[in-house]
Amino acid sequence: MPGVLYAGGVVAALFASTLTSQAYAQPPFDTVPPDKIVITVATVNGSGCPAGTAAIAVSPDNTAFTVTYSEYLAQVGKGAKPTDFRKNCQLSLVTHVPQGFSYAIASVDYRGFAHLEKGASATQKASYYFQGQSQTSSNSHEFAGSYDDNWQVTDTADIATVVWSPCGELRNFNINTELRANAGTSNTKETTSFIAMDSTDGDVSTTYHFAWKECPPGKE
Repeated sequence: MPGVLYAGGVVAALFASTLTSQAYAQPPFDTVPPDKIVITVATVNGSGCPAGTAAIAVSPDNTAFTVTYSEYLAQVGKGAKPTDFRKNCQLSLVTHVPQGFSYAIASVDYRGFAHLEKGASATQKASYYFQGQSQTSSNSHEFAGSYDDNWQVTDTADIATVVWSPCGELRNFNINTELRANAGTSNTKETTSFIAMDSTDGDVSTTYHFAWKECPPGKE
C-alpha cells in the first residue's frame, strides 16, 4: 500500500509453562470458542497513555482485541520538552477466557503516523508477558527520516513457536509499548520530528490477534 511502511518480525507473544507448551505441539489456529471473552484494564501507566486515554475492545468473533490510544506521541526538536523524546504505556489486562479454552497471540498490528526530518529516526518497541512469568518477549522496529506518512508494523508468531496460556488459570496479560523519537543530525532548533500511534480520527488501534486451543480433559 503506498504511503504505508511495513515491517515484520517473530514474536513468542505469550508465555506459559514448558509443560503447557509441549501439550500444544500442533495447535489449530482456526479454533474459536463459542462464548465471548471479556477483557478489562487492571492498571494503565505511562506517559503515552494518561488516565482515560486507553480503551479495550474485543471483536465479535473472539479472534482479536484492539487497544485504542488518544495521546500517544514522542517528539524531538522545536517546541518539544526534553522528556518528550520517549513515551511509553504499560497495560495490565484481565482476560476472562471461556471455560475449556487456552489462547495465544498469533500476531500484533501497530499503526500510526510519523514525521521525521532528514537525519532523524524513530523506534517502536513492544513486549508481552503473563503475570507471574519471568520471561518476556519483545520486538522493535526502526524508522528513518526523511519520512512524512502513515506507518504500520506487524509482529507475527510462527505456529511452531506460539506458547499458550495455562489452562484453568486466570493471569493478567501485560503489554508494554514504547515510542522514541531521535533527533540524530536533524536541525532541532528549527524543525520537529515525531512518531505517534495515531490515525485520522486521533486514535490508534493496536490489534492483537488471538489463536485458540481447546484444553485437554481435566485441565479446564
